[in-house]
Formats: sequence, C-alpha cells, structure tokens
Amino acid sequence: MQRAPEWFAGADEAGRGPLAGPLVAAAVVLPPTVDLPLVNDSKLLTHEQRESAYDCILQQAVSIGVAAVPSYIVDRLNPHHSSLLAMKQAICQLPMQPRGVLIDGKYTISSLKISQKAVIDGDATYLEIAAASIVAKVIRDRIMLDYDRLYPNYGFSRHKGYGTNLHKQALISYGPAPIHRNYLPVIEARNRQSCLIQDK
Repeated sequence: MQRAPEWFAGADEAGRGPLAGPLVAAAVVLPPTVDLPLVNDSKLLTHEQRESAYDCILQQAVSIGVAAVPSYIVDRLNPHHSSLLAMKQAICQLPMQPRGVLIDGKYTISSLKISQKAVIDGDATYLEIAAASIVAKVIRDRIMLDYDRLYPNYGFSRHKGYGTNLHKQALISYGPAPIHRNYLPVIEARNRQSCLIQDK
C-alpha cells in the first residue's frame, strides 16, 4: 500500500448503505514508520482480522478522530452528504491537526479549510485511508451490537443493519425501529404495518 504525505490524515466512512443505524466516519494520522501488516480495505477483512488491525491502529496511530451521523440525519441530508459531514466531523475531532487529508471516494469536503484530495478506492490504495476504514467499521459494528441489545427482534448483531433477508423479514414482522432509515424496504414495512393497524 502507498503512504500518504507525512502527517496527512486518511478519512473514510462505514454505513452508507444499511437500512438502520448511524453512518460512522474516522480520520487517522499515522507516524512515518508503522507495522500494520493486516491493514487493508476493511471490506476485505474478516471480523477477527478487523478487530486485530483495529487494536494495532490504536496502538500506533499518532491521532484518531471519529464521528457518527444518526439515521435521522442520514434521512435528512442523504447518504452522500451525510458521509461528507461525518468525515469532516471526524477530521475536526483529530487531537492533532494534520497537514492535509486524503478522502476515500470522488469528492472533497467543500467547507474543510485544509489541503485535501479525494481518492477513488482510497481504502485499497493508501494505508491511512485503509486504517480509517477499519476504525469506522469496527466502531460502527460495536454500535450495532449495542442496538441489538436495545432492539433484539431485528438481528442487528448478525447483519449490522444491512438489508439481508433476515433483516427484511424482521421489518415485515415487527415494523421499523427508531433507528431505521427511510429507505424503500423500511418505508414498505412501515406502510404494511399501517395497513394492518387500519384493518384492525
């Protein structure tokens, strides 16, 4: 993997596509010399590999910032703008201001007043972005485990809010929870619940 310019952060997000839960972003600054053999695009790692890589990142990173945008804000802004907002907030949460930031994707953050560059497939290209993708994914997964305890009918511990058949069936059976987004399967489940109530 390539390295970002010295003291640049990498930024990435997790959770644009799920039907439920927050969108989480992370920004990570790494020192010039690191030993992170497991760090790769978080989507290519197993759960165990991500957890191990996450621990190594926490031990070696110079600075880490994290931000979460709740589902109702994702609905209000849309996933694209929510991801940019979350990444901006994560960058602003960095204890050490970076010299610049590499952002995963096609878009930079218009209101961010530091040097920045958008990198398509950045999480598979730059170590700093890959590290940010792992931090965001692990933290979001842990949030969804907490939600699984709060809303046990939906199986959030298994699918983390993504639109699996199990999740869609739970939506049909129980209707949406407060953390669900206004995506089509959720809207359809809500409408179905409304029809059942009216029929009664």
